[in-house]
Amino acid sequence: MSRFYILPILAILAVIFVIKTVIAGSVPAPVAAPVVEPARSPYPRFVAGSGIIEATDGNIAIASALPGIIKQVFVSVGDPITVGQALFTLDDREALAQLEVAEAQLEKAKATLADAETQLSIYQGVTDARAITKGELLRRESAVSVAKAGVAQAVASVDEIRTTLDRMTVRSPLNGSVLQSKARVGEFAPASALLTPLMVVGITTPLEVRVDVDENDAWRVKGGAPATAVLRGNTAVSFPLKFDHFEPYVIPKRSLTGESTERVDTRVLQVMYSFDRSTLPVYVGQLVDVFIESEK
Repeated sequence: MSRFYILPILAILAVIFVIKTVIAGSVPAPVAAPVVEPARSPYPRFVAGSGIIEATDGNIAIASALPGIIKQVFVSVGDPITVGQALFTLDDREALAQLEVAEAQLEKAKATLADAETQLSIYQGVTDARAITKGELLRRESAVSVAKAGVAQAVASVDEIRTTLDRMTVRSPLNGSVLQSKARVGEFAPASALLTPLMVVGITTPLEVRVDVDENDAWRVKGGAPATAVLRGNTAVSFPLKFDHFEPYVIPKRSLTGESTERVDTRVLQVMYSFDRSTLPVYVGQLVDVFIESEK
């Protein structure tokens, strides 16, 4: 008789277990608190955009006009720089050797010119016209002209090499500071644009924020409207922005967030703002969330 009840009891227990499992699984999991509170707009009506901090007038990528091995680096990251200040220089031994040869050629050309002028003055000093022919005098005058041309050519060669030597020293184009330095003594510096520049310099007082505004919201942004930037990672740090200008060309969006609702074909209007860095814990290249006040 007991065997007759075993199967129904096991079936009832299995049903109870399934019911308890389903009920336990249907309980919603608690929502985890965000690691960082999202940025909130200080304006009731606003346009939001992603911004990146840049040096004033943009970050200047420094390159070498000539290829060569880096001989010496004169500045470090964070150093203040002035217009014309040497940043780094290339190995100039070959150019210096060429300069010595060119200067020797110049001295030789000057000596040749002096000799030709001396010969011409002797012939011109002869009072008796029968002593020399007119053709001989013309040849002496022509020799002086050729010697002068030789001196001019030698001077040009010396100047060319000196210009090359000067171009081997890369100098600062502005008054600012060194933002990044990848120049190392002994490394080869190509004379071309690099994905990672040898150096990046810029004006850091004040700084600028380049804001990407979705093309659908671009019409809502007015020049001079109040704007506030919020630091990513610490929403307690926010600072006002001063409108500078619009970039009039709308470009494809590049900074993707990875959200499923994002359209890769979106175009953005870039708006430039400036702000006083003072004691703010911000750096060039850092991302911020920007809120721009808009009208109804």
